[in-house]
Amino acid sequence: MKILFAGGGTAGHINPALAIAGYVKEQEPDAQILYIGAKGGMEERLVPQAGFDFQSITISGFQRKPSLQNLKKNVKTIAHLFTSTAESKKILQEFKPDICVGTGGYVSGPVIREAMKLHIPAVIHEQNAFPGVTNKALSKNADRVMLANADAEKFMAKNARCILTGNPVRMAVIRADRQAARRKLGLDSRPLILSFGGSLGAQKINEAVLDLMQETAKTDSFQHIHAYGQYGGWFPEKLKECGADPADHPNFDIRPYIDDMPDCLAAADLVICRAGAITLSELQAKGRAALIIPSPNVAENHQYFNAMSMVNRGAAVILEEKDLSGAALIRKVKALFEKRETIPSLAANAQKMAILNTNERIYKILQEVLQERRAY
Repeated sequence: MKILFAGGGTAGHINPALAIAGYVKEQEPDAQILYIGAKGGMEERLVPQAGFDFQSITISGFQRKPSLQNLKKNVKTIAHLFTSTAESKKILQEFKPDICVGTGGYVSGPVIREAMKLHIPAVIHEQNAFPGVTNKALSKNADRVMLANADAEKFMAKNARCILTGNPVRMAVIRADRQAARRKLGLDSRPLILSFGGSLGAQKINEAVLDLMQETAKTDSFQHIHAYGQYGGWFPEKLKECGADPADHPNFDIRPYIDDMPDCLAAADLVICRAGAITLSELQAKGRAALIIPSPNVAENHQYFNAMSMVNRGAAVILEEKDLSGAALIRKVKALFEKRETIPSLAANAQKMAILNTNERIYKILQEVLQERRAY
């Protein structure tokens, strides 16, 4: 099998493609895989690191905020639409894939559109509850529209052939054992709060968590792991100033990043986090209660829709960033732990949403699409 992947811009578009590609290679070691991404995008680094062939096209996304600088960028973007189409067609004709897989982001648009024009089977995968512009446009003619979240179907083309597959979740997350993880992390029987705002760090989440830790330090009734991110270097010193120095409170574990997320998720009782699609899929896979603070700084506010897909199923609670403060976070956390059944109920409902065999489902769909095309 020769498969071409296209997607990029964020890790949320790249990692699902890499997970699918890895699974295909496990099933068919002789499979030839090529990944097309944007020149200068993070996929240019991540894909070769994962061991897959990579080619780039010159493309950029439209800037939505009105300004002279963004107007200039959008003029370049329009020019890139023409060049990227030609580049995509050339790569497709040279590689001659049996099937193409688009995982979202503007780079997948010209590649998958050209594949369709060349009558190459093409499927897309949408990670979010509210689909991106590219996938919505491609859904009309895709052989299959694979969804991580059933809520996305209503936004796709009316004739779209949608099928629920879930998001690929790392096996390390699925296999992590709660008791073993808690021993590894040196935890006792007190509840563990795990909080993070992404690799860069989220200022408002850091500020609110600072107040939360200052409050819980009064009784030390919780254990807490918090990742403050690249831009949160001020956090440790500020925590000391607030009288919640981890040196005096060994139940507090603060770090720039969480490198052992599978263990931390397995050990946690409550997770405070953003609403990235993969993060929420991992919460569901582990069956973890969550207090979700969607990022308002993402395309089409899709993190809000991701969060609400869990909230509406009794699997999480939401605190929008416009309402976020230290006092608001403290109230929410206290309310969640007040009733003994609340945290277990959220966790159980989250686990009901989990799809743990995503890679197998997607691989089966690829085979089905190829068989359908060969039967024509």
